[in-house]
Amino acid sequence: MASGLKRRQTIDVKIETVAYSGKGVAHYNDFVIFVERTLPGDVVNARIQKVKRNYAEAIPLTIIEPSPLREPAPCAHFGHCGGCKWQNVSYQTQLKFKKQHVEESLKHIGNVSPEVIHDVLPSPKIFGYRNKMEFSFAERGWLTPEELGNPEIKKEFALGLHVPGFFDRIINITNCMLQSDKLNDILNFTRDYLKKLDIPIYHLRKKEGILRFLVLRESFATGNVMVNLVTFSPVADSLKGYVKELIAQFPYVSAVVNTINSRPAQIATGEETITLYGTPVLYEQIGPYRFEISPESFFQTNSLQAENLYNTVKRFAAIDDDVVWDLYSGTGSIAIYIAEKAKKVIGFEVVENAVKDAYRNAQLNQIENCEFVAGDVKQQLERFAGEPPDVIICDPPRAGMHKDVLQVILNAAPRRIVYVSCNPTTMARDLGELSSRYTITEVQPVDMFPHTYHIETVAKLIRR
Repeated sequence: MASGLKRRQTIDVKIETVAYSGKGVAHYNDFVIFVERTLPGDVVNARIQKVKRNYAEAIPLTIIEPSPLREPAPCAHFGHCGGCKWQNVSYQTQLKFKKQHVEESLKHIGNVSPEVIHDVLPSPKIFGYRNKMEFSFAERGWLTPEELGNPEIKKEFALGLHVPGFFDRIINITNCMLQSDKLNDILNFTRDYLKKLDIPIYHLRKKEGILRFLVLRESFATGNVMVNLVTFSPVADSLKGYVKELIAQFPYVSAVVNTINSRPAQIATGEETITLYGTPVLYEQIGPYRFEISPESFFQTNSLQAENLYNTVKRFAAIDDDVVWDLYSGTGSIAIYIAEKAKKVIGFEVVENAVKDAYRNAQLNQIENCEFVAGDVKQQLERFAGEPPDVIICDPPRAGMHKDVLQVILNAAPRRIVYVSCNPTTMARDLGELSSRYTITEVQPVDMFPHTYHIETVAKLIRR
């Protein structure tokens, strides 16, 4: 469809709905426009940024008429930081948006119609709910429009989060409302202390420097905190004073580690972790089960809501002395949570360290009927084809499952499948494939990430 739109053109549009990405959706001469930072009901003057064959992308220049859904955002960083999209609408409205995204994905992408799509399970906490946050270092922090107008504020050492849409722009964060006051205090202490030290910031383009990330993890069960400084090369000697003052000022810090990432990839994991203080492990509780979390372990970020998620999985799986396959089993948390009534649970996971964590967690909870297998999921599933499962639980990454894995699942023909997903679009695609032999009886969205567009979803499938 020819839109007649050109890049940098400005247009007036009314936002009709909100897309899964969190962008507002409008039409201009029947052509779809995705507009950043807008809500249904907004009338905006927007500038076109990109024009594609079927849609265009734009940014708002002026809100001509604000949506009645708009509310003041409580966070001072909102709108400049990429962490939250929806602090400016009520939580109930956020839940409606998320259910709508699940419904539309299933209908238009998967072409499936579940018997029931439940309302979204709300998070027990909508602020301070994250048990892990990653912050990036920058030589020169990015200033907000308000800061640019103040000549006394200059671009300098920054520790914070990314500006939306930019991998190399970091704004200083002094109070992230998604984490606890404990973690905010450590964040600000770390910025102030390291600013005084002569440790260079890692430069993304020059591929040189040392400081890369600060990763903070908190156990909601014990209150302990693990502090992880991710650097290009070891800095243990330079951090002795920092560690000493940190643990003196914050007695709940139970571990300080230094992860070394000497690769160009800007990720907060590495090839080596050096312990600077304490024992590099946190313990978290989900329901009656205890889990060990090491510096690079994957663990559900919203500890309190994870119990509701796992209870949904357990209810949908309806296990009664069954053989269960747990695909993409990670550190074993779902397998352990549902093992009590299973004959046997076999977890399949590509990351070897995650499998080691899973065995430790099973031992920690005195669970003996779980086996965890490391390696390519498709190849490992084929190895176990002689012991077909009664139930399959799968929790794939955002990209969903490979077609070959879906075919192995169909060949295994379990009575029930429980599909857990953090991406409704790829979930819908996979459920569309599975619906040739399975009826989707229930879908339960679970809000793990308030104030963002992300939504976790659990689907129950019964073999026809």
